Amino acid sequence: VLQGTPLKTALIITTWQKLAPMSLLYLTHPSLHPTTLLTMGLLSSLLGGWAGLNQTQTRKIMAFSSIAHLGWMASILTLSPNILLLNLALYIIVTTATFMVLIFSSSKTIKDMTTTWATSPTTAAMTLLLLMSMGGLPPLTGFMPKWLILQELTKHGLTGTATILALSALLSLFFYLRLSYATALTLHPMTTQNKYKWRLQPKFKTTPMTLTLILALFMLPITPT
Repeated sequence: VLQGTPLKTALIITTWQKLAPMSLLYLTHPSLHPTTLLTMGLLSSLLGGWAGLNQTQTRKIMAFSSIAHLGWMASILTLSPNILLLNLALYIIVTTATFMVLIFSSSKTIKDMTTTWATSPTTAAMTLLLLMSMGGLPPLTGFMPKWLILQELTKHGLTGTATILALSALLSLFFYLRLSYATALTLHPMTTQNKYKWRLQPKFKTTPMTLTLILALFMLPITPT
Protein backbone atom coordinates (compact mmCIF):
# COMPACT_ATOMS: atom_id res chain seq x y z
CA VAL A 1 0.00 0.00 0.00
CA LEU A 2 2.75 2.44 0.99
CA GLN A 3 4.68 1.87 -2.23
CA GLY A 4 1.74 3.03 -4.37
CA THR A 5 1.18 6.32 -2.53
CA PRO A 6 2.89 9.73 -2.72
CA LEU A 7 5.45 10.50 -0.02
CA LYS A 8 3.12 12.90 1.82
CA THR A 9 0.38 10.27 1.95
CA ALA A 10 2.92 7.68 3.09
CA LEU A 11 3.89 10.01 5.93
CA ILE A 12 0.27 10.12 7.13
CA ILE A 13 -0.10 6.33 6.86
CA THR A 14 3.04 5.63 8.90
CA THR A 15 2.34 8.20 11.63
CA TRP A 16 -1.22 9.51 12.03
CA GLN A 17 -2.91 6.20 11.21
CA LYS A 18 -0.88 4.44 13.91
CA LEU A 19 -2.62 6.41 16.65
CA ALA A 20 -5.99 4.61 16.51
CA PRO A 21 -4.72 0.99 16.70
CA MET A 22 -2.11 1.86 19.32
CA SER A 23 -4.76 3.65 21.41
CA LEU A 24 -6.96 0.56 21.20
CA LEU A 25 -4.09 -1.67 22.30
CA TYR A 26 -3.25 0.71 25.14
CA LEU A 27 -6.83 0.69 26.45
CA THR A 28 -7.30 -3.09 26.17
CA HIS A 29 -3.84 -4.25 27.26
CA PRO A 30 -4.97 -5.47 30.75
CA SER A 31 -7.07 -8.16 29.06
CA LEU A 32 -4.40 -9.20 26.55
CA HIS A 33 -2.13 -12.20 27.13
CA PRO A 34 1.48 -11.04 27.75
CA THR A 35 3.07 -14.07 26.06
CA THR A 36 1.00 -13.54 22.92
CA LEU A 37 2.03 -9.89 22.72
CA LEU A 38 5.69 -10.72 23.29
CA THR A 39 5.59 -13.38 20.56
CA MET A 40 3.86 -11.04 18.13
CA GLY A 41 6.34 -8.29 18.97
CA LEU A 42 9.36 -10.52 18.36
CA LEU A 43 7.97 -11.84 15.07
CA SER A 44 7.09 -8.32 13.93
CA SER A 45 10.54 -6.91 14.70
CA LEU A 46 12.29 -9.83 12.99
CA LEU A 47 9.98 -9.71 9.95
CA GLY A 48 10.41 -5.96 9.56
CA GLY A 49 14.19 -6.29 9.71
CA TRP A 50 14.50 -9.26 7.36
CA ALA A 51 12.02 -7.99 4.76
CA GLY A 52 13.71 -4.60 4.54
CA LEU A 53 17.19 -5.93 3.83
CA ASN A 54 16.81 -6.30 0.07
CA GLN A 55 14.63 -3.26 -0.64
CA THR A 56 15.68 -0.33 -2.84
CA GLN A 57 12.47 1.74 -2.63
CA THR A 58 12.51 4.21 0.25
CA ARG A 59 8.76 3.86 0.90
CA LYS A 60 9.07 0.08 1.20
CA ILE A 61 12.01 0.50 3.56
CA MET A 62 9.98 2.88 5.73
CA ALA A 63 7.05 0.44 5.68
CA PHE A 64 9.17 -2.43 6.98
CA SER A 65 10.81 -0.07 9.45
CA SER A 66 7.32 0.73 10.74
CA ILE A 67 6.60 -2.99 11.17
CA ALA A 68 9.81 -3.44 13.15
CA HIS A 69 9.06 -0.46 15.40
CA LEU A 70 5.55 -1.74 16.10
CA GLY A 71 7.14 -5.01 17.19
CA TRP A 72 9.13 -3.15 19.84
CA MET A 73 5.96 -1.39 21.03
CA ALA A 74 3.99 -4.64 21.26
CA SER A 75 6.80 -6.25 23.28
CA ILE A 76 6.66 -3.61 26.01
CA LEU A 77 2.89 -3.01 26.09
CA THR A 78 1.94 -5.26 29.02
CA LEU A 79 5.08 -4.48 31.04
CA SER A 80 5.12 -0.68 30.81
CA PRO A 81 2.37 1.11 28.85
CA ASN A 82 4.01 4.47 29.58
CA ILE A 83 7.15 3.43 27.71
CA LEU A 84 4.88 2.43 24.83
CA LEU A 85 3.45 5.97 24.67
CA LEU A 86 6.94 7.48 24.79
CA ASN A 87 8.11 5.10 22.08
CA LEU A 88 5.13 5.98 19.88
CA ALA A 89 5.72 9.72 20.28
CA LEU A 90 9.41 9.43 19.43
CA TYR A 91 8.64 7.13 16.50
CA ILE A 92 6.24 9.70 15.05
CA ILE A 93 8.81 12.50 15.48
CA VAL A 94 11.68 10.60 13.86
CA THR A 95 9.54 9.16 11.06
CA THR A 96 8.08 12.60 10.28
CA ALA A 97 11.59 14.05 10.04
CA THR A 98 12.67 11.21 7.75
CA PHE A 99 9.75 11.67 5.38
CA MET A 100 10.29 15.42 5.31
CA VAL A 101 13.85 14.82 4.15
CA LEU A 102 12.63 12.35 1.51
CA ILE A 103 10.04 14.87 0.30
CA PHE A 104 12.65 17.66 0.28
CA SER A 105 15.04 15.60 -1.86
CA SER A 106 12.27 13.85 -3.88
CA SER A 107 13.90 10.51 -3.06
CA LYS A 108 11.80 7.48 -3.94
CA THR A 109 14.70 5.03 -4.32
CA ILE A 110 18.13 4.62 -2.77
CA LYS A 111 19.62 5.82 -6.06
CA ASP A 112 17.66 9.07 -5.79
CA MET A 113 19.25 9.77 -2.41
CA THR A 114 22.69 10.08 -4.01
CA THR A 115 21.62 13.51 -5.32
CA THR A 116 20.94 14.88 -1.83
CA TRP A 117 24.51 16.05 -1.29
CA ALA A 118 24.53 18.00 -4.56
CA THR A 119 21.19 19.60 -3.71
CA SER A 120 21.91 20.45 -0.06
CA PRO A 121 25.11 19.35 1.72
CA THR A 122 23.70 20.39 5.10
CA THR A 123 20.57 18.31 4.60
CA ALA A 124 22.68 15.33 3.54
CA ALA A 125 24.77 15.56 6.72
CA MET A 126 21.67 15.86 8.90
CA THR A 127 20.06 12.95 7.05
CA LEU A 128 23.05 10.79 7.93
CA LEU A 129 22.49 11.49 11.63
CA LEU A 130 18.73 11.08 11.26
CA LEU A 131 19.06 7.60 9.74
CA MET A 132 21.44 6.64 12.53
CA SER A 133 18.77 7.81 14.98
CA MET A 134 16.18 5.65 13.19
CA GLY A 135 18.55 2.73 13.65
CA GLY A 136 18.73 3.38 17.38
CA LEU A 137 22.39 4.34 17.71
CA PRO A 138 23.50 6.38 20.74
CA PRO A 139 23.69 9.25 21.54
CA LEU A 140 20.74 10.08 19.25
CA THR A 141 17.01 10.24 20.05
CA GLY A 142 16.20 6.85 18.51
CA PHE A 143 18.37 5.11 21.09
CA MET A 144 16.11 6.24 23.96
CA PRO A 145 13.06 3.97 23.39
CA LYS A 146 15.20 0.91 22.60
CA TRP A 147 17.26 1.49 25.71
CA LEU A 148 14.19 1.84 27.94
CA ILE A 149 12.48 -1.22 26.44
CA LEU A 150 15.54 -3.45 26.79
CA GLN A 151 16.04 -2.20 30.35
CA GLU A 152 12.42 -2.95 31.28
CA LEU A 153 12.51 -6.43 29.72
CA THR A 154 15.71 -7.23 31.61
CA LYS A 155 14.18 -6.05 34.90
CA HIS A 156 11.33 -8.55 34.42
CA GLY A 157 13.74 -11.41 33.74
CA LEU A 158 13.09 -11.52 29.99
CA THR A 159 16.74 -11.44 29.01
CA GLY A 160 16.23 -13.80 26.06
CA THR A 161 13.48 -11.62 24.61
CA ALA A 162 15.62 -8.51 25.06
CA THR A 163 18.54 -10.21 23.29
CA ILE A 164 16.40 -11.22 20.30
CA LEU A 165 14.98 -7.70 20.02
CA ALA A 166 18.47 -6.20 20.16
CA LEU A 167 19.65 -8.57 17.42
CA SER A 168 16.61 -7.74 15.28
CA ALA A 169 17.59 -4.07 15.56
CA LEU A 170 20.84 -4.93 13.77
CA LEU A 171 18.81 -6.07 10.75
CA SER A 172 17.06 -2.71 10.57
CA LEU A 173 20.33 -0.90 11.16
CA PHE A 174 21.77 -2.54 8.03
CA PHE A 175 19.31 -0.90 5.64
CA TYR A 176 19.59 2.41 7.47
CA LEU A 177 23.33 2.20 6.86
CA ARG A 178 22.64 1.56 3.16
CA LEU A 179 20.54 4.72 3.00
CA SER A 180 23.18 6.66 4.94
CA TYR A 181 25.94 5.54 2.60
CA ALA A 182 23.92 6.54 -0.47
CA THR A 183 23.00 9.91 1.03
CA ALA A 184 26.21 11.21 2.54
CA LEU A 185 29.07 9.16 1.11
CA THR A 186 28.26 8.94 -2.60
CA LEU A 187 27.74 11.48 -5.37
CA HIS A 188 25.42 10.98 -8.32
CA PRO A 189 27.18 11.24 -11.73
CA MET A 190 27.01 14.85 -12.94
CA THR A 191 26.62 15.71 -16.63
CA THR A 192 27.12 19.45 -16.15
CA GLN A 193 30.12 21.52 -15.12
CA ASN A 194 28.38 22.68 -11.97
CA LYS A 195 28.96 20.12 -9.23
CA TYR A 196 26.63 21.58 -6.63
CA LYS A 197 23.00 22.60 -6.96
CA TRP A 198 22.49 23.90 -3.43
CA ARG A 199 22.10 27.53 -4.58
CA LEU A 200 18.74 26.63 -6.08
CA GLN A 201 15.62 27.77 -4.23
CA PRO A 202 14.12 24.93 -2.15
CA LYS A 203 10.68 23.71 -3.18
CA PHE A 204 9.15 24.29 0.23
CA LYS A 205 9.92 25.95 3.54
CA THR A 206 12.59 24.07 5.47
CA THR A 207 11.77 25.45 8.94
CA PRO A 208 9.38 22.58 9.92
CA MET A 209 11.93 20.05 8.68
CA THR A 210 14.68 21.72 10.70
CA LEU A 211 12.62 21.68 13.90
CA THR A 212 11.67 18.01 13.54
CA LEU A 213 15.30 17.14 12.74
CA ILE A 214 16.42 18.77 15.99
CA LEU A 215 13.83 16.79 17.97
CA ALA A 216 14.68 13.58 16.12
CA LEU A 217 18.37 13.87 16.94
CA PHE A 218 18.96 15.56 20.29
CA MET A 219 16.32 14.36 22.79
CA LEU A 220 18.39 11.64 24.48
CA PRO A 221 19.46 13.87 27.43
CA ILE A 222 15.81 14.12 28.58
CA THR A 223 15.45 10.34 28.91
CA PRO A 224 13.21 9.55 31.92
CA THR A 225 14.78 7.52 34.70
